[in-house]
Parts: sequence; C-alpha cells; structure tokens
Amino acid sequence: MIIIYSHRRFSLAAMSAVSTIKLSSGYDMPLVGLGTWQSNPGEVGKAVETAIRVGYRHIDCAWVYANQNEVGEALKKSIGRIVKREELFITSKIWNTFHSESSCKASVDEILSQLQLDYVDLMLIHWPMGYEEGGDPFPKSDDGTKMRYSNEDYITTWKTLENIVKTGKIRSIGISNFNHKQIDRILNIATITPAVLQVELHPYFQQKKLREFCKDNNIVITAYSPLGNPGSTMFRKEGDPNIMADEVLKEISKTHGKSIAQIALRWEIQHNIIVIPKSVTEGRIKENINIFDFALSETEMATIDKLDQNWRFVDLTFRDSDHPHFPFLEEY
Repeated sequence: MIIIYSHRRFSLAAMSAVSTIKLSSGYDMPLVGLGTWQSNPGEVGKAVETAIRVGYRHIDCAWVYANQNEVGEALKKSIGRIVKREELFITSKIWNTFHSESSCKASVDEILSQLQLDYVDLMLIHWPMGYEEGGDPFPKSDDGTKMRYSNEDYITTWKTLENIVKTGKIRSIGISNFNHKQIDRILNIATITPAVLQVELHPYFQQKKLREFCKDNNIVITAYSPLGNPGSTMFRKEGDPNIMADEVLKEISKTHGKSIAQIALRWEIQHNIIVIPKSVTEGRIKENINIFDFALSETEMATIDKLDQNWRFVDLTFRDSDHPHFPFLEEY
C-alpha cells in the first residue's frame, strides 16, 4: 500500500517506529518522539529508557522542564547498551531567561551537561518572549500576575544559535510557539533557516494557516500536546473539550481496531506533522508509537480535518499578552 502525504510518498510496509522526515539542515528527524513536559523526576528516566527499548529514537526535552538531569542519566544507560548515539534524535530548548548572547551560550553548555551529550540534534528557542535574566526562570512582577520581561530580542538568540551550530554542539535549530510574522522576521536575517517549528497542534487546534506558511518555507512542524493533553491540570479548565471522548474519532478507531489516541496521532503524521506524545506508563508509550501498521483513508482524513475548533490549550495570554513579542495575538 502506498500512502500519499502532502509532499512525500511512503510505503506503508517500509514505515516503522523510526520513520523520519528530512529537515532543511540535512538531518533526519523521527516522526514520533517521546515528550517529557510534565513528566516528573522519578518517572521521566524510566519513561525514556522504556521508550528507547520499545523503538523510540526521538526524545523531546527542555531546560525549563526541570527533569533533564534524569533524562541524561537514562540516555547514558541506554547509549551503547540499547542504541547508538547517532541513532537518537534529542531536542532541547532555550528558555526565556536565556535570550542574550552570553546567557544563550551558557544555557547550551548547561543543557549538554544535564543530558550528558556532546551535541543535541535540535535546539529550539522555547518562546519568543524574553524574561528578566539572572535568576528565577519565572521572574514574577510584584503583584505576581505577570512576568518581569527583558529587552532581549529573539533575533539575538537566533544569531547566537547559528554561531553555536558551527561548533558542533547543535546540529539543527528551530523555534517554538512563534507566529508566522516572527518566523518571517527570522527568515529575513537568517544564515541558517529554521528547520523546525514546534507548536501546539491536535485535531481540535489544527493551525492550518501556520502549517501552510511553514510548508512554503520548508519548515517541519512538531506538534506538542498532540492529544490535547487530556490529563493536564496546569492549563485545562472545567468544560474544556476532550479529544479522547470525541465520537467521530471513536468511530474511526473502531474501524481500525486502534485507540482514539492512535487515530489522532496517525492523522497528524499523515499530514507530515511530527508528534511528541508524553507518557510515563509503558503501555501508553508502546501504544503511542504503534501507529505505523495502518493508514487512514482520504475520507477519514477529511473527516478529522473538519473537527477543528480553534481551541488552544496552552495559552499564556493571561500572563504575557503585553510582552512586545507575545505570539498569540496574531491570527496565526
């Protein structure tokens, strides 16, 4: 069976847990990775080891998740025993308090130390907003309702990362939570164009205009919260929609003998979107990558395309909307 994706042709028989997309940097990035956001210390290391053991080759991390030391220990245990370093694709992110040139350089070195690696495969600027540097990762205003901002421009951060690529500490660079105007601003000054944009994306928040913009500029999209983060208590409010209870996805799941989660993830990868579902339980970790033995039909894909509610789960408007680089005030 041949599946026609938007700009690539794949043989279903040839697809596996380590199927990849070629980045503009020349490197191959696995379509499915393990997300580590909201994975607690004491759990995340075991989850990473389990993921690598069952076939994952892509682990998504970030300094602000405060669990990279444990991820690093898991990588150290796995490399050479289960997998070679060159078979892994490790992503991390520069946090908002490290946007200046000196802080960005120091942050890259700290991330490598935490992960016990000589290089990361992909480094993203986590958010376009800069926060006050030199202390708390969440430097709050006196009344506690806002962050204290810095005057650092993400263009400085980008140029710093371009220079670090030359040292071999980073192979590919990209951005996260940027809107199309902010990406375009980077494209206008870049000597290395962004390889990846990581954003919230799932059947209820499909980001169609942003996806089209990235396709036109050869930027691959990674979807965080690709299942709408149904178990989160950080941003989810009472009454928020739940993808895992969607009747349309439920019917499609019955047709294929798969879970709703597997249908949602399959829909994303058939749109050439990389997914990084988070889990710390072995059964879910296995389930989330077991999506390469079936394909959704064109009709099923079109049906899921109609589920979009423009529902953003991770929304910092309440806190950061007055920052000059806040991304979510634009249409896309």
